[in-house]
Amino acid sequence: MIDLSGKSAVVTGSARGLGRGIAEKLAQLGAQVVISDVNAEGAEQAAAEIRTQGYLVDVFAANVADKDQAHALIQFAIEKYGKLDILVNNAGINRDAMLHKMSMEQWDSVIAVNLTGVFNCLQPAAQHMRERQTGRIINISSASWMGNVGQANYAAAKAGVVGLTKTAARELAKFNITCNAICPGFIETDMTRGVPPKVWDLMVSKIPLGRAGQPEDVANCIAFLASDQAAYITAEIINVGGGMIL
Repeated sequence: MIDLSGKSAVVTGSARGLGRGIAEKLAQLGAQVVISDVNAEGAEQAAAEIRTQGYLVDVFAANVADKDQAHALIQFAIEKYGKLDILVNNAGINRDAMLHKMSMEQWDSVIAVNLTGVFNCLQPAAQHMRERQTGRIINISSASWMGNVGQANYAAAKAGVVGLTKTAARELAKFNITCNAICPGFIETDMTRGVPPKVWDLMVSKIPLGRAGQPEDVANCIAFLASDQAAYITAEIINVGGGMIL
């Protein structure tokens, strides 16, 4: 049984979907969790619903693409709980378009949130964890990091997260800090439920396990990586996609 009692965590992009599922799982396992999202109202609603289950969560609205807001988020958690043990960089957006049609706004906005946003939170968290000589950093990449039609911006950002994760893992290992990345496959969230039925069926047909993933499938893996049981695991890029990568 994974026990995160006494641990504190920040989960970005956790007002709904995958991030919400991750935050809820960490809280269920005993962690004190900061739910953070650019959608302040959504974050408050998610926190209220999780609190009804008896779990401790707080809210800090932030746009991780903004360095000052990201740093303020990390500082809030440190001051609120006295420390930060776990950082899950989940916040992300998509602005899909074919290469020849992609605008600079579509490119810049995705890179700003999905890659720069990870760095903006990772940097101050890592500094704090270095001082404490312990910590767990889990970044959400994507199976798309290897390339996906219509997602040049998204794939580039998620590939960047892979490189950032491995570099951070190398630099932080001597401080007893692990850094890993999760690459979710086709996960059932608010965003994916909006795809046409034919597209849904096509995506599921590519998954050997025969179903779309649930946020809890990803959250379970993150909970393990955040725990003391994963103390010897770092620099790993873990696919959670029902075999979709095959």
